Amino acid sequence: MFRVVHIVTSDNGGAGRACVRLHSALLKAGLESFIITKNKSSNLNNIQELKQSKFNKSLTKSIRNISLLPFRSSIKKASDYFSPNINIPFLSDNNKSLLQQIDSISPDIIHLHWIEGGFVNIHSLASITKPIIWSLHDENAYTGGCHYVANGCNENMFKCKLCPLLPKPSRVSYLTFINKQETYKKINITINGLSSWIATRAKESLLLQDKSIINLPNPIDTNLYKPLNKAFARKALCIDSNKILLAFGAIGGSSIKRKGFAQLKAALEMLNDKNKYELVVFGGQSQDIDGINVINLDVLHDDATLVLLYNACDIFIQPSLAENLSNAIMESLSCGTPVIAFNIGGNMDMINHKINGYLAKPLDAKDLSNGIEWFANLNLEQKEDISNNARNSILSKFDYKVVAPMYIAVYKEMLGGGGVIPLLSFSFTSFNATYSLYLILIFNYLSLNNLLHIISQYINKINILHSYQLNLVDSYD
Repeated sequence: MFRVVHIVTSDNGGAGRACVRLHSALLKAGLESFIITKNKSSNLNNIQELKQSKFNKSLTKSIRNISLLPFRSSIKKASDYFSPNINIPFLSDNNKSLLQQIDSISPDIIHLHWIEGGFVNIHSLASITKPIIWSLHDENAYTGGCHYVANGCNENMFKCKLCPLLPKPSRVSYLTFINKQETYKKINITINGLSSWIATRAKESLLLQDKSIINLPNPIDTNLYKPLNKAFARKALCIDSNKILLAFGAIGGSSIKRKGFAQLKAALEMLNDKNKYELVVFGGQSQDIDGINVINLDVLHDDATLVLLYNACDIFIQPSLAENLSNAIMESLSCGTPVIAFNIGGNMDMINHKINGYLAKPLDAKDLSNGIEWFANLNLEQKEDISNNARNSILSKFDYKVVAPMYIAVYKEMLGGGGVIPLLSFSFTSFNATYSLYLILIFNYLSLNNLLHIISQYINKINILHSYQLNLVDSYD
């Protein structure tokens, strides 16, 4: 068997947990699988934290904070929406550290997952000659920085010249787009959409339309996420209720607009008989909802408690306004708990309307409410059928024993090539574009005199480097 190394910013959170599940599935299938992550929280086998000096960790964090400055004023939590991927030559050795750590593992395949948050500079991918596959957990890979394409972008198919998320004027999204475009031209990479929706979006995008694009899902351990006795699960969680329990979960869910808590709140307030229901919220504190008792379970850190939660509840509601392949939907269905969600993104890959859940009209709170009442009004036998359908839909398509062989088959097709090579080449054009991006990022935060001074120094540096290149060429004539 061969060796694969997964690269992911964190081994926690949605993308991190999905990556760890694939890693575990591959280990069980007999592959040598490793993970390198910037933020390690797991004690599972073969998961390594990126080896960085304290100075470089601080530098990386500072660079990321600077990159978010131009739009922090207009977006309360900019990193929830947008991650420009910048590279500042000579300032950070993060690329070098990561490449050296990859090389020490001697992998046959490099598998990228969610790599934003100041972890991987796109620029560094051009120095990897081993086969690369990239699982897209959101849309950032084919945009100028946004995680989910903003309204108004579709007409230009993500050219990112005038980003609706950024204050005007701002070219940071376009320059990030150009940096990605130049890097992608240099690498042979296979794109994995994870859902049919994002695979299609990637194929339509200007940045990835020429790449090989496949669609393989994340796996789940159905031996862990499985149906349990509902009364037992409620007792274990100290939930004393005979009402219909509705579950909603997302880290910071009620405060992040994309998670759809506003739509959920509106849907619940439209219910005809609110007294029949209680809402269980996990992942963060919830706002009050008129007429419905809310049970807050805060953040659930382990799989065992999540399994109890899904089994304790009658319905899981996923009101996200944008979603790729939701871990929570997959987990709930695997436990036999039907899901009500908007018909957006990758939700349709897992939810069959009125078969194992309910797909509401996109962003329509009234139809979300209709879905809740549809399930509540079913008789006991119908509810059991829906629950069985939910469980079987995951067993047939997403169980790790089904999914792992699919990835292994793709890896085998990709095998070939050399190894990781150091970042020794220097591109005058790339250097120019990168520092232009850096200047734009800080433009609004410096006085005009300071900015002119920096530009002057920048031009002198460019001239010196250009002269050096010319002299170097002359010396070989």
